[in-house]
Amino acid sequence: MLRLAVIGIVAGFFSALLGVGGGLIIVPLLLLLTQFTERPAMATSLGAIGITALAGTIRYGLQGDVEWGYAALIGLPAAVGAVAGTALQQRVRTRSLSLAFAALLLVVGVLLLTT
Repeated sequence: MLRLAVIGIVAGFFSALLGVGGGLIIVPLLLLLTQFTERPAMATSLGAIGITALAGTIRYGLQGDVEWGYAALIGLPAAVGAVAGTALQQRVRTRSLSLAFAALLLVVGVLLLTT
């Protein structure tokens, strides 16, 4: 339980600080520090993201920083993408999910370092 709470604090901190937290922070920490496997880690991360996003949105909203129209233009199609991604994820082998996730992290890291 303590590890999960620490993962939550770390994810919340980086979510608010850098706009990341879910897949980039929670999933690897659940895989490395707990007994989670890929699918439950990804599903748990999505559940946690909803709570984290709500808290961060309230805080930014109180400061007037949320562009609500743009948030809807991104968020509504993202919800459709999440449903499609979940359906596909259920059909992909666990090892393939691990490799795809690692490749995504590598590509994002390289792109951030080269911009």
